[in-house]
Amino acid sequence: MSSQSDVPAAEIKRLNETLSEEAESGGYHLNPDNEITGELVKGLLVNEKRYGYRACPCRLASGDKNEDLDIICPCDYRDPDLAEYDTCYCGLYVSQGVVDGKVKIGSIPERRPARKKRSQMKAKEKEANLSSLSQPIWRCRVCGYLCAREGPPEVCPICKAKKERFERFL
Repeated sequence: MSSQSDVPAAEIKRLNETLSEEAESGGYHLNPDNEITGELVKGLLVNEKRYGYRACPCRLASGDKNEDLDIICPCDYRDPDLAEYDTCYCGLYVSQGVVDGKVKIGSIPERRPARKKRSQMKAKEKEANLSSLSQPIWRCRVCGYLCAREGPPEVCPICKAKKERFERFL
């Protein structure tokens, strides 16, 4: 098993640049503290090597991608955390106020429901009768983007989340 120190600096830099470009193009900002951001990006790369997906480095991933879809970066909790606390749970994404130095980052509570609660929520979603629509509605679990089509888009046009981050909404 690789450790965080096994991630090449060039790989960290590449992903950091990619995430920064994607964030800025979507109206988001990465933490301006390069040391913190570098460690978080390194954690994403370690998790990608370990699990095959970029699970949030500040949460315990199960190794089951379907169970962890809500914590694949950018996680489902990023936007509500930014709106309420000016930062996401791990501190990778921050508000403009943080970037401008007007807001200090503090600790924030965990929004992710416990495993049992997540299972109950998924079961309720499956029970919904969605057969009356001509096409399904897909929702990006990261930013809330909605689209009506046979299947979800490969990449969210708003936040750049991948196809598996979409859920059937209606």
